[in-house]
Amino acid sequence: MVRSQTMGTKVAEAVLILILALVSFSSLFPIIHNLAISFSSPAKAMAGFVTVFPKGVTFESYKKLFEDSVFFQSFWISVKRVGVTCLISFFISLLMAYPLSRSKREFRLRDVYMWLLIFSMMFNGGLIPFYLVIRQMGLMNSFWVLVLPMLVNVFNVILIVNYFRSIPKELDESASMDGAGPWFKVFRIYMPLSMPVLATTTLFLIVTVWNEFMLGLIFINHENSIPLQTYMQQIVVRIDPTLIKSIEDVKRLASVSDKTLGAAKIFASMLPIMLVYPFLQRFFISGIMLGSVKE
Repeated sequence: MVRSQTMGTKVAEAVLILILALVSFSSLFPIIHNLAISFSSPAKAMAGFVTVFPKGVTFESYKKLFEDSVFFQSFWISVKRVGVTCLISFFISLLMAYPLSRSKREFRLRDVYMWLLIFSMMFNGGLIPFYLVIRQMGLMNSFWVLVLPMLVNVFNVILIVNYFRSIPKELDESASMDGAGPWFKVFRIYMPLSMPVLATTTLFLIVTVWNEFMLGLIFINHENSIPLQTYMQQIVVRIDPTLIKSIEDVKRLASVSDKTLGAAKIFASMLPIMLVYPFLQRFFISGIMLGSVKE
C-alpha cells in the first residue's frame, strides 16, 4: 500500500536532501578547488582569487608537470608498489583469515594467534627498532622496503575472519562430506562467497598504500626510488639559476608558480584513486557491515 506523504514528511525529506547535497559539495569542493588552481594563472592563484572556477586559464603547470621525469618515475613506483602489495596481501590475508575463522575444536591455538594479532595492531616496537631491523635485513633503498611492512593489515584480516564466520557452517560441512580439503574450501567456496569483504579490504589497502609516504622518507635515499607521496612533499618549485639561458626560460618560469604546479601534481596523484574507487564502491557497504559483525 502506498502511504500518502504529509507536508511534514515532504519538508523533512527536502531538508535531508539539502543536507546531503551540502555534505557532498563540501567533499568535492577541495578537489574542484585544487583543479581550478592548477589551471589558473600564478598571479590569480597566489592572490587567492580562485575558488571553483579557474582564473586566467593556462596549461603551463601541466606542461611543466609532463617535463618532470622524477614525478612520473615516482608515479610508476607507487603504481607498482600498490599492485605488488595488494596481490601478495590479498592471499596472505585470505590464508590467515581461514584458520582463524575455524572453531577451537578445529584450530586449538586460534585464540592465541588472534590475541597476538590484536596486540600487534595496538602496540609496536617503535621507529628505532624498526629501522634497525630493516637495515639488518638489507632492505635500505630497496623497492621491497616499501612493500613488506604493508603486507599484513590486522584490521582487514579481522574483517575477513568475521565475514567467513557468517558463512553457513552447513556449507562447510557438506563440502567436507564430499571430500573437499582446506585448500579447495578456501579458493573454491570461501573466496567466491567473500568478494564483497575482499573488495572492501582491497580498497582500504589501495588507499593506505597509495597515501603512505613515511617508508620512502626514512628508508629511501635516492630520488629516483621514492614513491609518489614521498615525492609530493617536494612539490615546491626549485628554480635553478643555471637553467635560465634565454628570455624564453624566464617567461616560462614566470608562467608557473609553486602553488599552481603543486595543485597539478596533487590532482594527478589523486586521479588513480578516483578512478579505482567507483569500481569497488558497490561492495563497500555490504563488505564493511557483514565483516564487522561478530556473533
